[in-house]
Amino acid sequence: MKRKYKHLIFDLDRTLWDFESNSREALNQIYIGFNLRDKGIPEFDLFETKYKTINEKCWADYREGKLEKEVLRTLRFELTLEAFGLNDPETALKMCDEYIYKSPRIPHVIDGAHEILTFLKKNYHLHILTNGFVEVQGIKMEKSNLKPYFEKVIITENAGAKKPHPQAFLYTLNKINALADECLMIGDDRISDIEGANNIGMDTVYFNPYKAEDSDLATYTIKHLSELNLIL
Repeated sequence: MKRKYKHLIFDLDRTLWDFESNSREALNQIYIGFNLRDKGIPEFDLFETKYKTINEKCWADYREGKLEKEVLRTLRFELTLEAFGLNDPETALKMCDEYIYKSPRIPHVIDGAHEILTFLKKNYHLHILTNGFVEVQGIKMEKSNLKPYFEKVIITENAGAKKPHPQAFLYTLNKINALADECLMIGDDRISDIEGANNIGMDTVYFNPYKAEDSDLATYTIKHLSELNLIL
């Protein structure tokens, strides 16, 4: 018998909003627009791969409170250029501004997102809990037509702590006026989403389409959003 939840809490990036596709498109526009080939970066794929590695490290430091938001934004581009022998903070700042403007306005969503949200909205209260920046998450949801599905959008900047810290989840429960056992957290990050929610007694769905490392803590694991039909 299926358990009856009242509230479904979704992560945004890589769970509903197609971060990989949208970021790649924005980075490609930057690569072309800033003539990076002529500046010594011979291929876009090399540029993207190096940026992604550096960006992930910067975000890990940000989640742990080791890096401020404003530093993260520019540093990831500075370090990427430096990896190719380019010491150019001014260009890095311009690339940062361009990325922050363009990326959230690219509307690709994860396959099946609109269909499953339309189905779930009939019977559940839907919410977003994201570590993303306040300035861009709303734009992402509006441009990708995700906004109408959700009652509350919780951005952890406003919670005083980022996922997986318990405060981020407790803040969310207070905002949506719910108990942990009434909620189901759905996300792609086994630490931020799954471990974080598990630590306050919330059931979880680990969205793992890329066959990443399994999570022993997840209540359920799915590889496509349509599989939520089998759970809810």
